[in-house]
Amino acid sequence: MTIAEQVVKALIEKNWTISCAESCTGGKLTGAIVDVADASKVLEASIVTYSNKAKQEYLQVQEATLAQYGAVSEETAREMAIGIAKANHAQVGVAVTGTAGPGGGTEEKPVGTVCFGFYVDGRVETSRKEFGDLGRNVVRAASVEYALQKLYRYIQNRA
Repeated sequence: MTIAEQVVKALIEKNWTISCAESCTGGKLTGAIVDVADASKVLEASIVTYSNKAKQEYLQVQEATLAQYGAVSEETAREMAIGIAKANHAQVGVAVTGTAGPGGGTEEKPVGTVCFGFYVDGRVETSRKEFGDLGRNVVRAASVEYALQKLYRYIQNRA
């Protein structure tokens, strides 16, 4: 069973729905969930918000958060996850924002830096992972796998 299948199964068992807010993954996380036959039982809606303006308009990310921490930050990922869950009345919201490359990195946030937000049944967790400059599509695929693995653990820990 794939990790996406495990996530969908766990969501079905809890009778929870999920929505995703994606930036650098461009819909790949939602696509991995949709690849599972029973996805329609749990997936509410997802959105790709690539620009800061879209993050603010559709996910209620605060302008001050973006100004202080930037789009690639755990703080922004947190607000994205909460925003997508609340907008869709979902028990689970997952957010991914990062710099997949080849450009766009800084010394503080090098190419391959991705931040994640997980809103699970009212509780929010965030994480930051530096995958390295492995190539745009490798970073994106690794981000999806990481997000699903972390999400599965968070769902399992919410009894």
